[in-house]
Amino acid sequence: MRFGKVAVLMGGRSAEREISLMSGRGVLKALRSKGVDAQAFDPAKRDLADLRTQRFSRCFVALHGRGGEDGTLQGALELLGIPYTGSGVLASALAMDKVRTKQLWTADGLPTAPHVILDKKSNFPAVARKLGTPLFVKPASEGSSVGMTKVRAASRLKKAYTLAARHDPVVIAEKFIDGPELTAGILGERVLPLIRIETPREFYDYQAKYFTDDTRYLIPCGLPKAKEMQLQALCLRAFRALGCRGWGRVDLMLDRRGRPYLLEINTSPGMTSHSLVPMAARAVGMSYEDLCLRILKETHVG
Repeated sequence: MRFGKVAVLMGGRSAEREISLMSGRGVLKALRSKGVDAQAFDPAKRDLADLRTQRFSRCFVALHGRGGEDGTLQGALELLGIPYTGSGVLASALAMDKVRTKQLWTADGLPTAPHVILDKKSNFPAVARKLGTPLFVKPASEGSSVGMTKVRAASRLKKAYTLAARHDPVVIAEKFIDGPELTAGILGERVLPLIRIETPREFYDYQAKYFTDDTRYLIPCGLPKAKEMQLQALCLRAFRALGCRGWGRVDLMLDRRGRPYLLEINTSPGMTSHSLVPMAARAVGMSYEDLCLRILKETHVG
């Protein structure tokens, strides 16, 4: 009860609303099991000013996507003077924007997959020649693989762009990295064990992330310990490069030669039964409930 009255922010209006509700319900149950006075709060149905008038002491941000992890919510909470979990305004905004994330990583000498920004006037065959096929097309500011397509032929690139552009006016084409997909959960200054993700689907898409049971999550990830530690250090450096704090998740790929390519940072990762940070926490003996409490302890304002 030392946390006071805690709002678990869930739902919202983004394309990831359904997943946010799943995350939020899990967090709410976990915090209550630890004796925390936690209450559900859906910004799509209530005014954020209610957080102050109803005297909430802090917020656990279980919102995903726009309006939740893009800096807008964080700015509002700072104006209200209410501490919250996760990264601050600038880091949240940068991490949500895959183009700006890549630019900052590149400037800091960190490896990330080559990409091209697309628009309706793009020379799609030239983009395919430059990046090779297959390649990925994705909205610059969406998560959970929303609007994302794996394009195997140049002739399909324009259609993939059109789909992504429905979700975001800024669309990127990204070089396909032909190797294992890994993810690193971060808690404060600690990087959790890497998880290797294997899916029989075309790629690790929305369904694979949250609803199907045919995805394999390998912990240990199968890499030599020295290699895993090297990649963990890279992920922490990538996290810090954007000014992120509190907790989050860094996704990356290895090519066939074992060279890493950073993909993106999630500053408010999923907390569902299929989610990766709780999975990595369990691997080091941390229960879901203890994980939620640990995240809540690192709330901040300003």
